[in-house]
Amino acid sequence: MSRTVTCPRVVVVGAGLAGTATAIRMLHFARRPVEIVLLERRTDYRSAGVAYHRDGNPWDHVFNIQAGRMSVFREDVLDFVRWANREADRGGWPAQWAEYEFTEPGPAPRRIFQDYLEQRLAEAAREAYPGVLLTEADGEAVDLAPTADGIDLTVRSDGAEHVLSAAHVVLATGLELKDLPFATEVLEHPCFLRHPYSADGVRKLEALASEAEVVIVGSVLSAYDSAGLLLRQGHTGGIRLVSRTGTMFRAYPDAHEHGVVHLPCPGALLEPYRNREEFLGRVRVEWEAACAIVAREYPDVAPEVAAERVAKAWEPHLPSAIDRIPSPELRALLDEFGTAIAALRVGAVQYTIDVIERSMHSGPVRLLVGAVQAVTPAVSGRLEVTVATADGKQAVEADLVVSNFGRESDYRRVDGELWRNLLRRGLVTPHGRTGRGLDVDHRGVLLTPSGVPAGPLTAVGPLREGDEIVRNGRTGAFAFNLAAIKNHSIAVAAHVIEQLELPEADSEPALGRFPVPAPGRLPVPAPGSARDLAESRTSDGTFEEAADPAFTHAVKLEVRRMATRARVRREQLDARLDALIGSLATPDGTWCRRRLQAAVNRSAVRRLTDVSMAPRQLRRHLEIADTEDADEYLEG
Repeated sequence: MSRTVTCPRVVVVGAGLAGTATAIRMLHFARRPVEIVLLERRTDYRSAGVAYHRDGNPWDHVFNIQAGRMSVFREDVLDFVRWANREADRGGWPAQWAEYEFTEPGPAPRRIFQDYLEQRLAEAAREAYPGVLLTEADGEAVDLAPTADGIDLTVRSDGAEHVLSAAHVVLATGLELKDLPFATEVLEHPCFLRHPYSADGVRKLEALASEAEVVIVGSVLSAYDSAGLLLRQGHTGGIRLVSRTGTMFRAYPDAHEHGVVHLPCPGALLEPYRNREEFLGRVRVEWEAACAIVAREYPDVAPEVAAERVAKAWEPHLPSAIDRIPSPELRALLDEFGTAIAALRVGAVQYTIDVIERSMHSGPVRLLVGAVQAVTPAVSGRLEVTVATADGKQAVEADLVVSNFGRESDYRRVDGELWRNLLRRGLVTPHGRTGRGLDVDHRGVLLTPSGVPAGPLTAVGPLREGDEIVRNGRTGAFAFNLAAIKNHSIAVAAHVIEQLELPEADSEPALGRFPVPAPGRLPVPAPGSARDLAESRTSDGTFEEAADPAFTHAVKLEVRRMATRARVRREQLDARLDALIGSLATPDGTWCRRRLQAAVNRSAVRRLTDVSMAPRQLRRHLEIADTEDADEYLEG
């Protein structure tokens, strides 16, 4: 095992939200010594990524969703809000935010999220068990190769390369840039802004003359950030949002709280796929019926979020519907309707939307519907943007063109040395059904072209977009779907720790089904009890949950342990859990005990990542006490 037998090493490649969240969970979950290396190629992106780093987010850039949904812990929905109000160092904050009381449905500046993640990571390292270590390393992963003991990762730092041996590698590389075939002539032009979330990009927007003419390619929420920044600093010149679909996003109501409604299965979507027109007709009929049910049976749901409720309620049924659509048709549907689905699935806080809507009604912002064909230098020294609209081609001159063209989800097109090497080695496979992201199994383990695990190599975040679509029905804005990333961090961290601490949990015993109990001990139980889990592994690699009150109690304890951040409380829960599992296993059944530990852990993961309910509902359902009630539930 890499590093040493007693202290293996896990490397997380990428220290943005997904990578940091996964490292935090591993620090919480690990019971035995392990070194967790959090590798990041850009120091300014550490604990932030492109979306949240301070230099690329001025104070007017707020989260698109409510502050109450930004907790890194899905089971503790208000953790970020509590941190912002009670723990955050507000020294240097502008007056607008210095005395602000953050609320669950309200806005929060995006740049403070980096402070939050840094502090939660440091807390997790302090509260880790002895020998569970965090190492934050700078460098770029450029290649990796499986070995007999794990993986050798080639890291480039300061112009030199070295090999880092690991027992497991987690890829959390985040979003990849998309090529801009329409702008090849102007990528280095001073009037073209390729990276609006960079420090240079923000400075360029802030320094722009108020009367300048601006074209923003895209109308999704990242485009709103650029437009909103200009408008709040008094911009009067024209701002054109160029959108292929003309999709605009909606604002959440002031007191909006995320929730889940339960609707009938859209049965017509499960009929055989015939053609696109016929399928879209069935979708429209089912959609209108579902929206009518929400309006009739859930009168407390605001009309602005009814579509989001329907989209969320349909997710459990969509994998079956998607399975009936041929791959080429599925890809075409996702390409054509992906942005529209995103607008149905997510909204934004009013702080973001209001300034755009006001300026569209009586200000400088205009929506231009069409596909950008070319951005070229104009004779005037400005740039000319050619757009194919329904009425023909239209040319627009601009003093600044801002690209919010999106991200690359086809890893065959990603311009990165790591991905070229992984594809060349056959260690990753572009997602076959959707062409988005990479093929993984139910645990997030990357798969080779032949469909077998590539080794101790897992993925979290946008790399799993295609799998999320076909496995979980997440057809909306996956890049914005923090719930999926949080669930990945739980499941992958638990899987990695299980592989290190319980390596034989999935293997079969050498002799018989169970060891024969000693005289006077409990006999081997009847099927359905906790000890019968040994041969009850399900198709997704988890275990059937035993109809045994003791097993159910063990799972509850494990859920609490995994959700507990203070080490002393985890140690208390561990002791109780260890004793309970010991009472379930046969006296000499080491293998059985490990299998039970794995079964309890996987059941706990399944409950913690349950997307059939909102996080607040999940907390109540799991009977997880608030921090101040921790001592009480330890006694329960």
